[in-house]
Amino acid sequence: MSLALDPAAQDLLFREARTANTFTDEPVTDEQVQAIYDLVKYGPTAFNQSPLRITLVRSPEARERLVQHMAEGNRPKTATAPLVAILSADNEFHEELPALFPHFPQAKDAFFAERPAREQAALLNATLQAAYFIVGVRAAGLAAGPMTGYDPAGLQKEFLDGDHTPLMVINIGKPGEDAWFPRSPRLSYEDVVTTV
Repeated sequence: MSLALDPAAQDLLFREARTANTFTDEPVTDEQVQAIYDLVKYGPTAFNQSPLRITLVRSPEARERLVQHMAEGNRPKTATAPLVAILSADNEFHEELPALFPHFPQAKDAFFAERPAREQAALLNATLQAAYFIVGVRAAGLAAGPMTGYDPAGLQKEFLDGDHTPLMVINIGKPGEDAWFPRSPRLSYEDVVTTV
C-alpha cells in the first residue's frame, strides 16, 4: 500500500531528513518561521490546548547567554546556527481554552484548575507540537537540529519564567558542510507493532 503523500515529500520530511550539526550562514527569516508555524499549528493537541511556546534567539547577546547553558558538545553548533528556537510548554495554557475550545469553555476549570494536571498536559501536548515544528522546519526546506543537552534550570531562568518549562532547543538553517552524522538504525515494524 502506498501513502497519499508524494514520495519526494516523504523523503523531505522523513527518509532524507536528518539532524543537522552544521549550518550555512544563510539567514532564516521571520517570514519563514511564520510560514512554519502557520502550517504546524493545525496539528492536533488534546482539547486543542496548544501549549507550545517558541522563543527565537536572534541577537548576538541572547545567543551568548544561551550558549552558556548548552552542554559542551552543543555549544559550537548553537553559536553558529542562523536561528535558534527555544521550545517550551506553557503551564498556564488553560487561560486560552475558552477561545481555543469554545464548544466546551468549562474545560479550563473542569480539567485544568490544578497546576499538576496542567503541567502534565502541557508537557505531553507541547512535546507533540515540538515534533510538528521539526517536521514543519523540514517542510520549509530547512534543517533542524533539536537538542535536549542544556541546563534546564539555567535556561528557564535566563529566557523563560516559572510558568514555562523548557522542552528543547532547536538550531535551524540550511545544512552546512559535513552537517550529518551517519544515520542510526531504526526499529523494524515487527519490533514496534503488536496486534491484539
